[in-house]
Amino acid sequence: MSVHEAIVGDRFRDQVVVVTGAAGGIGSAIITRAAREGAHVVAADRAPDGEQKVAGFLGADAPKWAYVGSDVSTEDGARQLVDEALGRFGRLDVLVNNAGGGIIKPFLDHTPETMRETVDRNLWTTVWCSRAVVPVMSEQRYGRIVNVGADSVRNGLFEHAMYNAAKGGVHGLTTGMAREFAGGGITVNTVAPTGTETPFTLSRPPEAVERFEKTRNLIPVGRFAKAAEVASAVLYLASEEASFITGQVLSINGGSTML
Repeated sequence: MSVHEAIVGDRFRDQVVVVTGAAGGIGSAIITRAAREGAHVVAADRAPDGEQKVAGFLGADAPKWAYVGSDVSTEDGARQLVDEALGRFGRLDVLVNNAGGGIIKPFLDHTPETMRETVDRNLWTTVWCSRAVVPVMSEQRYGRIVNVGADSVRNGLFEHAMYNAAKGGVHGLTTGMAREFAGGGITVNTVAPTGTETPFTLSRPPEAVERFEKTRNLIPVGRFAKAAEVASAVLYLASEEASFITGQVLSINGGSTML
């Protein structure tokens, strides 16, 4: 039994939790645990079979949920996601900006297209979704925004320059938004994982094996994070318990950076 499968509670009972990049990896761990703690999940992903995957993760006993296949790196796509949450459930309590994924390669090997895609996936998804939810949260006088950043921003991981530029923007957006909206019942934080066990990393693609080993060797604990361990931190910051925490970047990294 995985960590997130073992958790059952009511921490998010009747709350609406929106999660981007929800159909795999860290996203699937977040939505699974949120639903098991009572949340109505609104899952967003662009995967062709994303809705079927989300249904499989949540299972038949999950509270009512919704799926949106829009491109949330655009203003229209982010608005569609928020409109779906409000149309189905009438409120929106938590946004987890998890959509991302980098094209990891040496900086000079990038093309204009791969650089643009890396920024779109990681930074613009976070910007547009955050802009779409803040008016709703401001009116409610309550909201939690949790971004998924990257520990590589702090340790300068090899071949991550362009990815770090995008995720570093997410970290900077976090502190700026946190200060701007602190008086309105909205907190904004980032969870920054190191290498994490996902279907991609576990598949050990030949072109990435050497990079994975170099990354693992930087982690004193000696392994990658489990997706459920990252989800645990995300959902703590998304909860009412974390009401006095805002503007923080929390590394989930097995000690690869400290302080």
